[in-house]
Amino acid sequence: QVQLVESGGGLVQAGGSLRLSCAVSGHTFSTYPMGWFRQTPGKEREFVSAINWSGTYTYYADSVKGRFTISRDNAKNAVYLQMNSLKPEDTAVYYCAGGPRIIPDRKGDYWGQGAQVTVSS
Repeated sequence: QVQLVESGGGLVQAGGSLRLSCAVSGHTFSTYPMGWFRQTPGKEREFVSAINWSGTYTYYADSVKGRFTISRDNAKNAVYLQMNSLKPEDTAVYYCAGGPRIIPDRKGDYWGQGAQVTVSS
């Protein structure tokens, strides 16, 4: 059974930084692309970022490009999202996702439980 567990969410002031982590167990992590998505109440879950299996290629939503950085450590079965210059509109529940459809379809087969990120103005 595949399990994804996010950590690192919290409350931060606008302009601050947070780093989300996602620990993966239960499948061959290093063979799959991984991604981050976010959702606010009343809105659909939206794509934030993705990374291919080796970490060579990364993809970002326009809204976070230049501020967020995705990375992965296949030896640790983990993926990260470094979020800098945070804005109040970045407030959301952030989900880690994995699976072969992350790239290019931006669809996850496996999902974490979510981590709340709140950015105060």
